[in-house]
Amino acid sequence: MPGRSLLYYITDRMAFPGDEPSRRRRLLEKVSEAARAGVDYIQLREKDLPTRQLESLAREAVRIIAQLRTEDRELRTALLINSRTDVAFATEADGVHLRSEDISPAEARAIWQSASGRGRLARATPPPSPLIAASCHSPAEVIQAATQNATFAVLAPIFEKKGAHPAGLKLLGEACHANIPVLALGGITLANTRSCLAAGAAGIAAIRLFQDNDIATVVRQLRKNF
Repeated sequence: MPGRSLLYYITDRMAFPGDEPSRRRRLLEKVSEAARAGVDYIQLREKDLPTRQLESLAREAVRIIAQLRTEDRELRTALLINSRTDVAFATEADGVHLRSEDISPAEARAIWQSASGRGRLARATPPPSPLIAASCHSPAEVIQAATQNATFAVLAPIFEKKGAHPAGLKLLGEACHANIPVLALGGITLANTRSCLAAGAAGIAAIRLFQDNDIATVVRQLRKNF
């Protein structure tokens, strides 16, 4: 069981009530809340948004986290953008979360590095190597993510997902033998986190666990008990 489990908040603004401006505002408030609470990674997963709107939202999230970093130099929360390596690079996010049908982690890393200093996406200061998360659904996919130089893998669903068969703790344990940190996703609760870590997971990823609760309270309980 890892000494300090990694925590990954995945956003879903559509779960918030109200109109689009209200949902966007609540999402950004949750991003701030998660960063202040010490969540390690935040994935901006608003995959329904057109590119321009996604870029705008990502820039706001990046700005919020950057401001919090100036206030607290110990803050290490990183922002990843779902699927869109170009948007992640252009908005100066920390990296990208790749779905299983996306380009490979190796390809995303090459695109990121080659884009530095050139063209529409160029930055004045070359960015560091990106964080790259890879969605996986089997131990074999986790091994592949490791060989393709992903930063970490997210195995799902462990316990539940509508229309999908749960991987379960046995497959999670097998996946965790790969040479890469593996985070458990899918039906994660405070009650079952311990079993995921006992199976070898480096941490947990969740939408509802963080978004539907006071994140600081959730993080304190996770850090205290696990």
